Amino acid sequence: MLEALVISQILLWVLLLLMALMMLALLRQVGILHERIAPMGALTLDRGPKEGEQAPLFEVVDLRRHVPLRLGGVKTKSTMLFFLSPTCPVCKKLLPVVESIARAEAWWLDIVLTSDGEPAEHERFVRAQHLEAFPYVLSADIGMTYRIGKLPYAVLIDETGVIRAKGLINTREHLESLIEAKLTGVPSIQQYFKATMHRGRGENESETAAAAETSQMKGQDHLG
Repeated sequence: MLEALVISQILLWVLLLLMALMMLALLRQVGILHERIAPMGALTLDRGPKEGEQAPLFEVVDLRRHVPLRLGGVKTKSTMLFFLSPTCPVCKKLLPVVESIARAEAWWLDIVLTSDGEPAEHERFVRAQHLEAFPYVLSADIGMTYRIGKLPYAVLIDETGVIRAKGLINTREHLESLIEAKLTGVPSIQQYFKATMHRGRGENESETAAAAETSQMKGQDHLG
């Protein structure tokens, strides 16, 4: 009886160790996948003014404050145009994210909510979503100039009036990718990772060539 109990305890410990090893292997695979899968930034559509170009200038009026706004040109801060609609459910879902980013990046970034349509509908939308803190402009010309076909969409213009990033926005990651694109000086996160991978391949090829040359020289010395 005692021997059976000892054997069962040994088997339990063996099973426990095997499970621990399997968990470690699983965690390692998750870590490898996390490194291999690059985060996806906002989808950039090749329409309208492109990244690196001067943003079009617009003289508009704030919907609620009735004060003139100048979109584009040289300013003390960068400007993000966030295109939305009262009937867009994804826009409503992202508004708390927009508010959070506006607070966190207020020292260098202004966010302007942009749409078109009947003012009365948008005034109700502003009140319902508590958007009074944001400049809110209605202009069909802005949307047509930037060729906005789907919402929500955002365009990031730097303090010199140059478009630094733009794209469709469906998640917080997409919105933050525009900021990262501006800070890194690369138009999109996808291009950043592509450039990084290209540099990595170039460095590997250089190291391989150097190793081959060294090996060849050693072989020549040996023959000599």
